[in-house]
Amino acid sequence: MIELSAREIAEAVRGTLVGLEEGAEDSVRCTSATTDSREVVEGTLFIAKPGETTDGHRFIGTAREAGSPLALAEREIRDDEGRVLPSVIVPEVVEAMGRLAHEIVRRLKSEGEVTVLGITGSAGKTTTKDLLRGIFSEHGPTVAPVGSYNGEVGVPLTVFRADWDTQYLVIEMGANHVGNIRYLCDIVNPDFGAILKVGTAHAGEFGGVENIAITKSELADGVVPTGGVALNLDDPRVAAMENKATAEVTWFGVEGRHVRDIEAPVVRASELRTDHSGCPQFRLTFPEGDSYEVASKLIGEHHVYNLLAAATLAHAAGIPTADIARALSELGAASRYRMERTDRPDGVTVINDAYNANPESMAAALRTLAQMGRDAEPPRRTWAVLGAMLELGDASREEHDKLGRDVVRLNIPKLIAIGQEAAPIFNAAHLEGSWGEEAVWVETTEQAFDILRRDLRGGDIALFKSSRDAGLLHLGDRVAQDRTDDPTEPETR
Repeated sequence: MIELSAREIAEAVRGTLVGLEEGAEDSVRCTSATTDSREVVEGTLFIAKPGETTDGHRFIGTAREAGSPLALAEREIRDDEGRVLPSVIVPEVVEAMGRLAHEIVRRLKSEGEVTVLGITGSAGKTTTKDLLRGIFSEHGPTVAPVGSYNGEVGVPLTVFRADWDTQYLVIEMGANHVGNIRYLCDIVNPDFGAILKVGTAHAGEFGGVENIAITKSELADGVVPTGGVALNLDDPRVAAMENKATAEVTWFGVEGRHVRDIEAPVVRASELRTDHSGCPQFRLTFPEGDSYEVASKLIGEHHVYNLLAAATLAHAAGIPTADIARALSELGAASRYRMERTDRPDGVTVINDAYNANPESMAAALRTLAQMGRDAEPPRRTWAVLGAMLELGDASREEHDKLGRDVVRLNIPKLIAIGQEAAPIFNAAHLEGSWGEEAVWVETTEQAFDILRRDLRGGDIALFKSSRDAGLLHLGDRVAQDRTDDPTEPETR
């Protein structure tokens, strides 16, 4: 983080300084910021964010002992001797994080050389972010989110990691209601943005797909007028956002899939195919005519759109086309649980894609699984180990039914549906294919693990896919490692 005094922080967040010695407003300085007291070092601004399981205010004293000179808090906290600990008091910490991040970006843009890039879409944000980090890091200091930090807390935390040396600041923008993306754009003022696709993820929360499209389109007019926005020419809802764009539009898409013919610049993939591992290969062509063969290490043909979006943004930011193409062929999956492949010593392949799920990403993962099994020599038996897709609202039953039918139609021979909300997957598969013991429904991941440990054999490919809260990512880990215990994520605060 750029170095800021207590006074500058208080002014940025419109807060009140308490607990400081007289005249210390300018001498107390912070060079980093965190919401986790375990990450505090000398000079860290500790952000006392209230959480679902714990309250950051409980750890202000701990942070102080670890070297934090100042806290951002909603109320005063005193030490054992009754003294108020140095803090900036605000009505709402999360809102204050956004204000502080906005001020940092403002300074970096006015006094530094940073280029800010925003990414949104119903799927593919994290993969695209990881690709951009890989591309940009070869050309200058780059900051991108850790994991999927993409909301009103995660975006400021990403900004706080930027300093005067940062040349590229990549921001992943997630949302669960209309106005979220606009709020994030107001914080970071992106120079360039990319909108990947509009799908049904979180449709229940949004109140329908049209509201999702409205929200994603907030990036189209959220970039600076002198910048640019990259739109997916193959997604009709994204293509329609051209009318909202206030900056130059650049398109990306796959030849033969465009929703309409245009004469504007297009970063295009042609001759698209996949290798025996399910990784996309294609010819990448830029608007100037530069053309390159790309052989990606990402698993799944659907990743072509993430690759194209990354190429389009990198090109807009001035990265040479040859460097972009080379990086796209060299970079693999950087974040866990996104089509993460593990090849066990016994010949079983585990594909863990259970970080999140929606109907579109489920369908794409199943197509990849079927293709991997079909194209292998000899062909390999495939397993679809599926949990629920959450936050679909009224469409939940229909979408899970469709998923079960897809498993049968793709000739995936083994299906395990896990949990009550995934039962329609099993029922629809039975009705579609009249399976005997090829499809099973179980209530718990432990029951699924017992089946897999008993029945998996060398050469099998097992895909694990569900929304994160369904818990299949840990099941996938256990099967990948052939573990009998049930690891859980470490507690964080």
